[in-house]
Amino acid sequence: MKRVVIAGGGTAGWLAATALARQLGPLVDIALVESDEIGTVGVGESTIPTTRTFHHLLGADEREFVCATRSSFKLGISFEDWGRIGERYFHAFGITGKSTWMGDFQHFWLEGRAQGFAGDFGDYCFELQAAKAGKFYTGADGKLSYAYHLEASLYARYLRALTETAGVRRIEGKIKQVRQHTETGFIHALLLESGETVEGDLFIDCTGFRGLLIEQTLKAGFEDWSHWLPTDSALAVQTRSVGPALPYTRAIAHEAGWQWRIPLQHRVGNGFVYCSDHLSEDDAHRMLLDRLEGELITDPRLIRFRAGRRLKVWDRNCIALGLASGFVEPLESTSIHLINVAVTRLIQNFPFAGVSPAVIDRFNEQSRREAEGIRDFIILHYHLTERDDGDFWRRMRDLDIPDSLAQRIALFRDNATAYQASDELFRVDSWVQVMLGQGLQPRGYHHLARLMRPDQLRQALADISASIDRAVAKLPEHQAFLDEYCSAKEG
Repeated sequence: MKRVVIAGGGTAGWLAATALARQLGPLVDIALVESDEIGTVGVGESTIPTTRTFHHLLGADEREFVCATRSSFKLGISFEDWGRIGERYFHAFGITGKSTWMGDFQHFWLEGRAQGFAGDFGDYCFELQAAKAGKFYTGADGKLSYAYHLEASLYARYLRALTETAGVRRIEGKIKQVRQHTETGFIHALLLESGETVEGDLFIDCTGFRGLLIEQTLKAGFEDWSHWLPTDSALAVQTRSVGPALPYTRAIAHEAGWQWRIPLQHRVGNGFVYCSDHLSEDDAHRMLLDRLEGELITDPRLIRFRAGRRLKVWDRNCIALGLASGFVEPLESTSIHLINVAVTRLIQNFPFAGVSPAVIDRFNEQSRREAEGIRDFIILHYHLTERDDGDFWRRMRDLDIPDSLAQRIALFRDNATAYQASDELFRVDSWVQVMLGQGLQPRGYHHLARLMRPDQLRQALADISASIDRAVAKLPEHQAFLDEYCSAKEG
């Protein structure tokens, strides 16, 4: 197992190529097959903080990356009109308040609120307050937890440049046929339309929703989640910026789904996610155009998708990455994270001695649990709604949700308890912010804060809030920081 063939480029393909080349170097021979004629979906222009860790793995220079891809910084997501029309809450990165081994911060906050002196839950989160103020800073002494808004095409180009000195061989062409061994069913080569044959030992499927290798060839199977997540369409369009870049993504609910606004340095990425059962394409197109800010740069592009996961992400000698492995929806910007974590796991378990069924089973089980955890977190946003303005929201409110999510909701509702399992992406802070933001108020909570005198609790909460206010006041405006950050690089 030395020859690795990556089918497809885009974000998934080039992330895999870059990481394998940077980490395994001369131990593997990497070829990436892509065609300039085949576009990428490219709507995932928003990331989460784990991307920064993966960039360290790649040896990427942050300033170089931000400037080359015209990225901006992201401190979280503003959810607007989700619980009720006119309401807004933040899912911010970072930690809220201070927790102890006995209980998380929300228990202290709930006791402070019961005694009448606690502020809003978000008052105790540095990233949330910085986002609301439109401020940002990163550097050696920076303490914010953040991610990026990025342009997918520029990102793939940047990643490709990182591999130029690492020996990755790019092959231009369309795949005409996937050839398998007659007895084992293992893939042994890709036949291109040009007639060229690309042989390999391990194949990575980055062909998007088509799943050319993993599904069309190997029939790995697909678990459909559209009964829980029925949004199946998105219109994506780019507009010129009309103001300073905000350091957060906006997710604005509408009558049959939601729309995103992602600010970059040079433009804004816009998308209109909807359920085709409740909204026609023509109406979605009209609603999107009515709600845009700024001059159109591109025409709206329709993307169809289906929520679900590949039953076998790794099947025989093929591993699916990105959209080929499944898709939830872009609400919490998890697509790039799932690529990164799968590539990391592959590097840790690279089958130099040959494919091991035990390794495959473990890889697939971890992938399943990760995907299901993200699925539940996304469903949470829709299900915990008090909107009653259309069939779509009533449908989501009345869902028969997965047992795993129902248990989480009951645990928080009854005792304000949230948790993060070892193989889950979203932390306690994320679950608490969204559940409170969507209007789920706990009936009870741990009374550990009553071990403090009321004046001590009041002072502790006030100190946290005041220290955050002082820190935010010292930060530069996000747009001003971006302007200086990249102009300094260019200089």
